[in-house]
Amino acid sequence: MTSDSLAPFLDHIKSCQTAILPGGRRPVLAGDRRFGLADPKVFEALAALGYASDDRGYEVFRVPDGAALQPLGVELADRGLYRPHHELFDVFDEGGEVIGQIDRGALPLLGCTAAGVHLNGLVKKADGLYLWMGHRAQNKRLDPGKLDHLAAGGICTGLTPLEALIKEAGEEAAIPPELAAKAHPVATLRYAMARPEGLRQDTLFCYDLTLPEDFIPQPVDGEVAFFELMPIDTVFRLVRDTHDIKFNVNLVLIDLFIRRGLFSEADSAFLRRALDQR
Repeated sequence: MTSDSLAPFLDHIKSCQTAILPGGRRPVLAGDRRFGLADPKVFEALAALGYASDDRGYEVFRVPDGAALQPLGVELADRGLYRPHHELFDVFDEGGEVIGQIDRGALPLLGCTAAGVHLNGLVKKADGLYLWMGHRAQNKRLDPGKLDHLAAGGICTGLTPLEALIKEAGEEAAIPPELAAKAHPVATLRYAMARPEGLRQDTLFCYDLTLPEDFIPQPVDGEVAFFELMPIDTVFRLVRDTHDIKFNVNLVLIDLFIRRGLFSEADSAFLRRALDQR
């Protein structure tokens, strides 16, 4: 048994673990290497392109090889099945090896694993620990206006997690590369989530960065409207009492709260098991 006080935190975790697999989706392969689960909304398009295993059941979809993935993404966008991001992400097989690239926006349609980075921007003051939070721009496709991390983003083709973090930190918050490079990895979180855009099978590489008190992040690329420095207790209450924070940011913050001792030992262990469940 766990205390009722954990219910809001567990709700945030469960909201990111909503996918029932396969749940009507079908395996999709490049040659003999499985890399995703196709959403039913793309079955007809994949069949029309000659990638279906049969004419009716759509049990398996197969593209010739990884080189076919990028043009497949273009074709699906041309058919109006998603809005392209014009940013290539690596596609991984079940063994974690890169087999090709595709537009970021196509990943959920094909149920591909995607990776991203999240940065906890921490400031230590005499009266306690503070956290920089970003207010997402109102024109964002996803969760406009909600609270977000100091920097976060997907890992595009050719970048390591740390390289992606340094890139996002500079583009979103004007953090100099030499400062962002001091971030250290603290957690890797995973979830499988059913979303309107398809299946999100996400891996989040989480980092902590302690910032000088006099450092003030500045919005650069329009992703964030403005930044706000908050006591960690205030952020804790926002996670507990509201839905004002972007859905997956809550998971990273819960991990932070566990590591910073904001829960009891028993509650921390319970939440850690919930975070690790997939």
